[in-house]
Amino acid sequence: MARDERRGPRLDQPMERGISLRPSVDPERVGRLSERIARFLGSWRFIGYMTAFIVFWIVLNTGPWPHPDPFPFIFLTLLLSLQASYAAPLILLAQNRQADRDRVQYQDDRARTDRLIADTEYLMREIASLRVALGEVATRDFLRGELRDLLDDLDEREARGKPKKKGKGRVDEGDDLEQPVDAAS
Repeated sequence: MARDERRGPRLDQPMERGISLRPSVDPERVGRLSERIARFLGSWRFIGYMTAFIVFWIVLNTGPWPHPDPFPFIFLTLLLSLQASYAAPLILLAQNRQADRDRVQYQDDRARTDRLIADTEYLMREIASLRVALGEVATRDFLRGELRDLLDDLDEREARGKPKKKGKGRVDEGDDLEQPVDAAS
């Protein structure tokens, strides 16, 4: 075993990672921070703070005391451009994250819509097959119509005086052919 330690790291096992000099950044955490900052930069509270700061700066530099930044307010312009240069990328990061969320939501909605369409088409096919199957089944109205036609035929035979034959040409003596059959019953 001591011999393996002298030879150096084994080739069949991954090397242990050392300490990296590069800082590791969690993109999710940076994204959440950028969204919070962008949300604050777009709020009325920020506009109020910024307005109060600018009014304070102008009052500080126009009063009777010594002026750290005289009238053209070059330093104020520099501060505002610096703030804008940091705000723009943070806002873009927040917009990109929102676009990613919207894209995922759109894909989910699209998949749900496709499933609903497939389910609807399946149900439509099932309903159509039921209609076809019901077309082959004797319905109540069909049976009533057939029975009504048979009763009409019986009434016509009775009116002509021909007895109805049952079976193989025999007439049962128990049949009373003299009484009419009510078609409504």
